Amino acid sequence: MNKFAVVLAIAFSVAGSAPAQAQTPNSADIARWKQEAQRVTIIRDNWGIPHVYGHTDADAVFGMIYAQSEDDFNRVETNYINAMGRLAETEGESAIFQDLRMKLFINPDTLRAKYAASPAWLKALMNAWADGLNYYLYTHAAVKPRVITHFEPWMALSFSEGSIGGDIEDVSIKQLAEFYGNGANDVVPDMSDGAPPEPGGSNGMAVAPSNTLDHHALLLINPHTSFFFRAELQMVSDEGLDAYGAVTWGQFFVYQGWNTRVGWMHTSSNADDKDEYLETVSRKKGRYYYLYGGKEYPMITSRVTVAFTTDTGMAKKVFSVYKTRHGPIVRKIGEKWVSMDLMNEPERALIQSYTRTKALNYKAYRQTMELHTNSSNNTIFADADGDIAYFHANFIPRRNPKFDWTKPVDGSDTATDWHGLLSIDQTPHLLNPASGWLYNSNNWPWSAAGPSSPKRSDYPPYVETGGESFRGLHAIRVLENRKDFAIDTLIKAAYDPYLTGFAALLPPLVKAYDALGAADSLKATLAPQMDALKAWDYRWSTTSVPTSLAVYWGIALSNLVAREAHEANARVDDYMVSGASDRERLQALVDASDSLTAQFGSWKTPWGEINRYQRTNGDIVQHFNDAAPSIPVGFTWSRWGSLAAFSARPYPGTKKWYGTSGNSFVAVVEFGDSVRAKAITAGGESGDPSSPHFGDQAERYATGALRPVYFYRSQLEGHTEKQYHPGEGSAR
Repeated sequence: MNKFAVVLAIAFSVAGSAPAQAQTPNSADIARWKQEAQRVTIIRDNWGIPHVYGHTDADAVFGMIYAQSEDDFNRVETNYINAMGRLAETEGESAIFQDLRMKLFINPDTLRAKYAASPAWLKALMNAWADGLNYYLYTHAAVKPRVITHFEPWMALSFSEGSIGGDIEDVSIKQLAEFYGNGANDVVPDMSDGAPPEPGGSNGMAVAPSNTLDHHALLLINPHTSFFFRAELQMVSDEGLDAYGAVTWGQFFVYQGWNTRVGWMHTSSNADDKDEYLETVSRKKGRYYYLYGGKEYPMITSRVTVAFTTDTGMAKKVFSVYKTRHGPIVRKIGEKWVSMDLMNEPERALIQSYTRTKALNYKAYRQTMELHTNSSNNTIFADADGDIAYFHANFIPRRNPKFDWTKPVDGSDTATDWHGLLSIDQTPHLLNPASGWLYNSNNWPWSAAGPSSPKRSDYPPYVETGGESFRGLHAIRVLENRKDFAIDTLIKAAYDPYLTGFAALLPPLVKAYDALGAADSLKATLAPQMDALKAWDYRWSTTSVPTSLAVYWGIALSNLVAREAHEANARVDDYMVSGASDRERLQALVDASDSLTAQFGSWKTPWGEINRYQRTNGDIVQHFNDAAPSIPVGFTWSRWGSLAAFSARPYPGTKKWYGTSGNSFVAVVEFGDSVRAKAITAGGESGDPSSPHFGDQAERYATGALRPVYFYRSQLEGHTEKQYHPGEGSAR
């Protein structure tokens, strides 16, 4: 048994692992839910998108979470199963260490205490959230929750900010299992299937009135996430709430969106917002100690229980886990234990996440940012006053600059302690830059507004650990030197097909080919392919053969030079431009041609025959089939500089590539005397294959044909599919 953990496996006396059954509510609960439901009106527009109206903010929360559950309760529940570390209860032993990772940072007893101490207005929202979910289960008896049969208000705090899960996910499950596990008896799945890395991130752009035709500020909202990760909806109350946009399933605030005067878009940041500490550990009289400031302190020890389902019933494992003043122990390097410190302020995060949706100008929005719990997100902002702004990552600890914070630091050295957080003014920030535009595409902020960008020399290095990207260069290309932006022209910019990556990558290939001697066999072998690439304008389309060839070539070259790039401590894409040899570039084109021919019969295969959108069921993890219907998509990986991102690859049993992430929600919003917007959601609003809104936006999604948004209630006239109170027309 591992010396670091006490692990007990206890089988419960259950014959099988039957589906969870919703609890039977009492009459007082039912009466309260029905009263709440009568104060809420849900209007579904002709795309199935819910517009929720309530007297109070709590009413709106009740209605919007009920509507989310109608559209995809499975995704709502799954997000909280994950957030509370209960995945193994439905997926079995393979998820134990994923659950343990969450439980190291999220403790139900702590969340209950934070709920009890929350301000009354926040409690009211959490109560309404739980009531809306439980009322949905009560009125939909046929729905069988996988794990959570009854929602309690404190549970909302387990998933209160869009980045907390992402921060925790930086902890390696494999290394966590090696530290706390029980050797060969533990199941740790291999999370890698050998596929190329998925492109990550998002796009946000803001254009000032000086650069628009109608002299109104414009905002592009374009998160790149896994498909079907967020719902689209509107929530309105008589207390000043009127927010529209993308809502992560199960959360009760609009995560990326707008209200009557303000819009906000979050993009993942490369700021260093968390740290690992090397802890010097000793053992004395059966107890562990860690060194700090020349003194030894007892390791904080607790027991964490992870329940999991088995073929014969439920079981559990109990772990002894450890923590220092820096945070939980998450792995080991040599003889050093490694602790992790990160932002974990669920109540403050929920307050910030919700209150920013009601901010009506730059000053009010900035006040919400002073809570500093938006963790690893950059924010693009625009408002009806004509202000545009860029906020860098909202949680950056102030550190001693003499240390290399990209690596674990010495936890025994008091100089490695955090000293509060950097203020907004101490991080890269822009308000109304002279360029008249700003953006972020998960690249560094030093090009965020062209010549008006923040200067790297003004900030400590840990505020930004990333670099420039092909996508960032593309954003600059479509934003600079223009004064004619409107909703449709900003949409066109967001779907501009130019691939800046290949504009940089292909010229060295052309040069290598042109340098070949006439007698070299590759000269004739590759002549047709080179003719196609030389004539290409670097723009993707479904009919483009060069796009197919270039993408296959880029992947082949990446595979050839990946090890060399690692040894040179260089990013692979940078190394492909300046470090790859001529022979590697040419060989990659041979490999790409052979792969295309083997899979599709010819390297002259149009991109749209390869790159496809398909959704045949409501499963969270999609399965793909070349024989089933699918839709061609022109845009491709953000890795190659595509602003509109579509992360696709082949799957077991398929030749075609199917997308699972990238553009998930896209909106362009204009702020003037009133709000105008167009948007699109990947696939459709519903996760139910029998719903007409399961795939009614798919064709528009694939072509970038955004639909009008009905933001004002008067605009819903003639575009309404259904109007009802929660619970009407349901099973009970």
